[in-house]
Amino acid sequence: QTSLSIWGWGSLGLVLFLVTFGPFAIFYFAFYILCFVGGGFVVTLLFGKSNSEKYLEQCEHSFLPCTSVGISKCIEEMKREARPIKIDRRLTGANIIDEPLQQVIQFSLRDYVQYWYYTLSDDESFLLEIRQALQYALVQFSARSKETDWQPYFTTRLVDDFGTHLRVFRKAQQRIAEKGDQMKDQAEELVDTFFEVEVEMEKEVCRDLVCTSPKDEEGFLRDLCEVLLYILLPPGDFQNKIMRYFVREILSRGILLPLINQLSDPDYINQYVIWMIRDSNCNYEAFMNIIKLSDNIGELEAVKDKASEELQYLRSLDTAGDDINTIKNQINSLLYVIKVCDSRIQRLQSGKEIDTVKLAANFGKLCTVPLDHILVDNVALQFFMDYMQQTGGQAHLFFWMTVEGYRVTAQQQLEVLQSRQKDGKHQTNQTKGLLRAAAFGVYEQYLSEKASPRVNIDDNLVAKLAETLNHEDPTPEIFDDIQRKVYELMLRDERFYPSFKQNVLYVRMLAELDMLKDPSFRGSDDGEGESFNGSPTGSINLSLDDLSNVPSDETVQLHAYISDTGVCNDHGKTYALYAITVHRRNANSEEMWKTYRRYSDFHDFHMRITEQFENLANILKLPGKKTFNNMDREFLEKRKKDLNAYLQLLLNPEVMKASPTLAHYVYDFLENKAYSKGKGDFARKMDTFVNPLRNSMRNVSNAVKSIPDSLAEGMTKMSDNMGKMSERLGQDIKQSFFKVPPLMQKTYSDPDHCRVAAPIDDNVDDNIPLRVMLLLMDEVFDLKERNQWLRRNIKNLLQQLIRATYGDTINRKIVDHVDWMTSPEQVADAVKRFRDAFWPNGILAETVPRRDKAIRMRTRVAGKTKLLEVMPDELKHIIGAETTRKGILRVFEMFQHSQLNKRMVYVFLERFLETLFPQNKFPELFNKLHSRSKQMQRYKQRLHSTQAPSLQKSLLVSHIRLLMHL
Repeated sequence: QTSLSIWGWGSLGLVLFLVTFGPFAIFYFAFYILCFVGGGFVVTLLFGKSNSEKYLEQCEHSFLPCTSVGISKCIEEMKREARPIKIDRRLTGANIIDEPLQQVIQFSLRDYVQYWYYTLSDDESFLLEIRQALQYALVQFSARSKETDWQPYFTTRLVDDFGTHLRVFRKAQQRIAEKGDQMKDQAEELVDTFFEVEVEMEKEVCRDLVCTSPKDEEGFLRDLCEVLLYILLPPGDFQNKIMRYFVREILSRGILLPLINQLSDPDYINQYVIWMIRDSNCNYEAFMNIIKLSDNIGELEAVKDKASEELQYLRSLDTAGDDINTIKNQINSLLYVIKVCDSRIQRLQSGKEIDTVKLAANFGKLCTVPLDHILVDNVALQFFMDYMQQTGGQAHLFFWMTVEGYRVTAQQQLEVLQSRQKDGKHQTNQTKGLLRAAAFGVYEQYLSEKASPRVNIDDNLVAKLAETLNHEDPTPEIFDDIQRKVYELMLRDERFYPSFKQNVLYVRMLAELDMLKDPSFRGSDDGEGESFNGSPTGSINLSLDDLSNVPSDETVQLHAYISDTGVCNDHGKTYALYAITVHRRNANSEEMWKTYRRYSDFHDFHMRITEQFENLANILKLPGKKTFNNMDREFLEKRKKDLNAYLQLLLNPEVMKASPTLAHYVYDFLENKAYSKGKGDFARKMDTFVNPLRNSMRNVSNAVKSIPDSLAEGMTKMSDNMGKMSERLGQDIKQSFFKVPPLMQKTYSDPDHCRVAAPIDDNVDDNIPLRVMLLLMDEVFDLKERNQWLRRNIKNLLQQLIRATYGDTINRKIVDHVDWMTSPEQVADAVKRFRDAFWPNGILAETVPRRDKAIRMRTRVAGKTKLLEVMPDELKHIIGAETTRKGILRVFEMFQHSQLNKRMVYVFLERFLETLFPQNKFPELFNKLHSRSKQMQRYKQRLHSTQAPSLQKSLLVSHIRLLMHL
């Protein structure tokens, strides 16, 4: 009953609630209850938080120490306004250097740090830290630089490193040439071979990764900059990693890397070469030489496209009158350039390179060089000497040269004897005894029965000479009869000079003498008439296209006359110029061109042909010279008339038939090219039997003329001491007769030597810088490898002359020049150039877009042309035209590979740091930085594989010996 009453009353209450408030009242009621509970929870949470904070404050004051007074002061200091920062702008002690250096630091921070740092913070303390760190490093660097002696670096190590780089490049070229196969990417193969040779020569280091991998290069520069910061910065600043990393990145990626990339760019180097020799005018003849020698199809196509563009422009011009002849000549020249480029491209693409030496030798139309000229020319004598050694006739040639040397010595000693007798000094018996000993030395070495090899000559002459030596005083002419017989034997015996003219060595000799060119090498496959422009060096490769395109019909008619004359002014020099119009006809074609000659060209040509053809001296009469008023119009017209008469008489068919080989000289003179002069008047009047020693001395004097002006002052005094020098030289030659050394002294050189100056490093000599510069000639022109005996002796004679006379003066001038290079003015100028290059007008330079490939290729051609044009003729006379050309082009080709240029830049940088910090063991550091080189690892593997068998063999032998002992 109780439960029923509860349910009943509950149900009644529910019904009444729903009737009174409605059915949604239940939801309102539930919502009210939920709000009540939530409000109570929030009030409880807020009350607990406030109580908790009060409790924590009580705990802090109870258990922690009091707050320091400095913190509040720091807060107050930070709230104050920033005070101006004072910077000490002194860096090197020289204001002219400090000012541009400060600008470089300011620009570097502005463009590499400030542009992003100010987006993070306005506080400049961090920038101040970086600037002070850079300035401190520069101060330390400057102090080290002042304490360093830079003379060995600039005069010895720099030259040594360049020569070593060139030697590695030359050996890499030789190794590729030995392979003989046509490679897909010869440039890449050359780079790989270069670093193979480098590791074989250096043995401890190879820079292939740094030079070929951009990632490894950046890592190398970062490591190097960090080492430099460790040396230059205080320990506290170096331990600040954030600042150190920023400075490291600025130096490595912001300054060093762009600078090295620019210095290694072949196009930049080519432009710099052209700028350096900008005063030299481009020669069309040298340009055609480069085109015919080029083995780069890209160069040929670039030149061809530019020539075609110029050709279209000239053909579009509407001209009349005199201009049309000029334009026709330009069009013909451009057509010829295009034709040569097409021919060379076709030959390179076909891969059928012709052996031009054999082609020229078999062609048969070569210039004839008389034997007496060969014997007095140091370049030609070297080739004739090689041939005589091959045929076993070297004893005859050496005897002839030794007698010439004896004659010079005897004449000098007798002249000294006479001068001493005039002064009252008597040494007659001693001098005659020395001459007798020298004469007996020559006799014993070449004519006695014990001589080996012995000169085979008439026994009666030898017996007569022996009788004279035993009973009479020796004279300078004592060997003249036998020497004359030996000369006739070499001249007429088929084994010697006649066969030499048919040998390949004779062709190479002509190339070195700038005589391997035939003016009749004209014509073309299609029969078009175009004038041929020869080469300035007469190289073997230059005549390739012309030798292969010689017309079979040799019935050529040549007519020429002087059409006009005028006065030219070239760099302040005024001279008359004669325009010669030339017509050439043969069975297939007819051509006409103009060439320009000076009176001195006519005079040189006249001397040359009258020397070769003595009968012409009585027929041809060249108009005489005039010292004053030789630019007068009436005089020029009269000379034009006389020279015209000279040409007509020269081109007379009867005269040409009387001397068949005369046509070659005439064609060469009338070609549309710069005339290459031969010997001067003084040389032509010299006796043709001048001995090689005198000829070498003349070449030395010519070489002295080519020394730069900065060194010329010391050399001008050489003439005052030539008398004393000749006396000392005569004594040296006289003493050499007593020793009777072998005439052929072969020089042995270790091919594994990595340093050019290594053979003289152990000699403490004040003239080491000068000697290293002279030794560098061996690397550029490859004289050591070719074993060129006479050229080596000429170079040694030049060294002895400079060292014995004014070597110290030249050495002092070199030292003074190094001091000038490291002077504050020059250093400031270098810093300014660096600043202006990276920040022109104070604005960071934008990355220069890479120039078009065609423009870069034409720049290469222009650079090679300039280099060949600027080479002095004296150098060609001393070491040969072909050797000079190959050496210059080898050096130029070496700079056309950016990876190899980087290697050279890094070598210079490493040597620079080794010189600046000699106590910091930089060589070991660089070996470790380059230790990850793949070439180095392969080299060590090959070395280990070759040494392992020998090591095992030695261990086996030791074990066997131990067993035998037991």
